[in-house]
Amino acid sequence: FICIYVFSFGFAVGQNFSSPVKKLLKRATLLSQGDVTSRVYLETKDELEELSKIFNKIADELEESRVSIDKMEKTIDIKVKARTQSLEETINALEQKVRNRTSQIEDITNQLEKCQEQIKIKDTELLMLKTEITGLKDLAANCQVKKGLAKKSKIKLTEIEN
Repeated sequence: FICIYVFSFGFAVGQNFSSPVKKLLKRATLLSQGDVTSRVYLETKDELEELSKIFNKIADELEESRVSIDKMEKTIDIKVKARTQSLEETINALEQKVRNRTSQIEDITNQLEKCQEQIKIKDTELLMLKTEITGLKDLAANCQVKKGLAKKSKIKLTEIEN
């Protein structure tokens, strides 16, 4: 009977001692897996209670750190989105200016091509006019020669008549 009593007493004391350690170990495992809300509350009035308080303090600081990191990330995301939006607007404005300038250049190029065609037509007309003028000069020179001959002929005729 004493053996059973000693064994039961030892088992109960062992359970009393190992139960808080198992709780602390389980919560520490959860914390290490990223569960920063994990806490341990022990009222053993010994070193294990102090260890659980320190564990809870570490968990609180980790949770605060995680919250502040999340806030910073959100703030940075908002700033990046705002800056990106500003840059996108600038890029869109510049692209529109490039499209407008390209359109203007195309219009000017088309006008230039039309002017070049008109210049070619005018050059052809000018060559034809030069040819006509040369022909008219030759004709005028021939007429002058004929008039000169006609005058000489009249003079001769008048001389003959006299």
